[in-house]
Amino acid sequence: MKEREAALAGEGIGGTGNAVLGHAPAPAAPSEATRSQGWDRRRWIVLVASCLVNLCIGSLYAWSVFASPMAAHLTAINGFDVGSLAVVFSVANAVGPITMISGGAVNDRLGPRWVILAGGLLFGGGMIGAGFSTSVAMLVGFYGLGCGLGMGLVYGAVVSNAVKFFPDKKGLVGGIVTAFYGISSVLVPLIANALIAALDVTAAFKALGVAMLAVIVLCSLAIARCPEGYAPAGWKPSGTQPSGETDGKDWRGMLTDPVFYVMMAMLCCGAFSGLMVTSQASALTQSLAGLDAAAAAVAVSLLALANTAGRIVAGFASDRWGAAVTLRRVFLLLVAGMMALCMAKGSALGLFLGGLLVTGFCFGSVMGIYPGFTALQFGARHNSVNYGIMFIGFALAGIVGPLMMNGLYGLFGSYVPAFLVAALLAATGAALTRVYASVTGKGAISSK
Repeated sequence: MKEREAALAGEGIGGTGNAVLGHAPAPAAPSEATRSQGWDRRRWIVLVASCLVNLCIGSLYAWSVFASPMAAHLTAINGFDVGSLAVVFSVANAVGPITMISGGAVNDRLGPRWVILAGGLLFGGGMIGAGFSTSVAMLVGFYGLGCGLGMGLVYGAVVSNAVKFFPDKKGLVGGIVTAFYGISSVLVPLIANALIAALDVTAAFKALGVAMLAVIVLCSLAIARCPEGYAPAGWKPSGTQPSGETDGKDWRGMLTDPVFYVMMAMLCCGAFSGLMVTSQASALTQSLAGLDAAAAAVAVSLLALANTAGRIVAGFASDRWGAAVTLRRVFLLLVAGMMALCMAKGSALGLFLGGLLVTGFCFGSVMGIYPGFTALQFGARHNSVNYGIMFIGFALAGIVGPLMMNGLYGLFGSYVPAFLVAALLAATGAALTRVYASVTGKGAISSK
């Protein structure tokens, strides 16, 4: 008993309080600094898991490698020509914002883990289902709707959550996370091409669907919700940030702000050419550069690599020089890329590849800038929903771009008219950065 009393006295202060009553004192609450340091470490785990998830769903943009073999497969089993299947890719891009917006609202209430899990089931299931498709309608349902809706859920959740964890590096982290979305199109075409050659296109869909479903489910377990008002230790927001960063605007407030419509139009202009070219990159390369299917798959991977590089480089540049200034330069470079593709002939392989890589770099740049740009302009608090609504600009480009390229090629027998339209839209995007500066009263936005 004496030993017990001595132990109790040692747990208390002068043997009084909870120790005298025989209860251990409640542990001291962790300090703000301790909590911040814990999340400062955890946020890097979240970033890695988010990158791996985006690596999986980015396979949506390897569609051009699947398109021709799948069209041949469906033609063979149905007994008639099913066409280019451009509608499948357009549907996949069109429906993404639906789940980005609705998933963003769920994300705000329940956190990203359940949203990513649900999206992974849709995406992986859609990819597997595509392997069982025996008609264009089935392919649109599984790949277009399943993968497209799943992509919207997952992409919106991982990108907005990762950006919230890094208020000190919005542009760079937005670029890194979306870069893995882009780098998937470097790896998947090579893997898919090998699977298609060794087995067939349906087996490739099934195998990739199972693998991606497993990775997304496992990574979702490592992703946590960013705490409200989180700031890394030692970082303080600068006084030059826009009011949206401090106060935040929900989707209603954003929709009443003219800046939103300027930004969404800029996103549409920036994504148009990239989505148009990506949707038919393999066919374009074989037609304009005279390469075979295997070499075209390498060119598609180079396009995706340029896309990936653009996301990281532009994310860093937007943190340093501002999103508006960076976007203006990207749009002007994109005009040059489209003109290079206009002038490329069968013998001008270097000019064609140069135009292709510039297009990929600029597309990636726009996509890398926009998550942080949106959070910076309208605040991080509601960015899950806000970025989903902003993504409508991307969806419009994804619907119109591939279909317009197909239509103009059918009318003129040439890809040049489509490239000229894309160049005009890129020039419009550059002009809209000036409008943005005029409306906001700022020449650039910086997250510093």
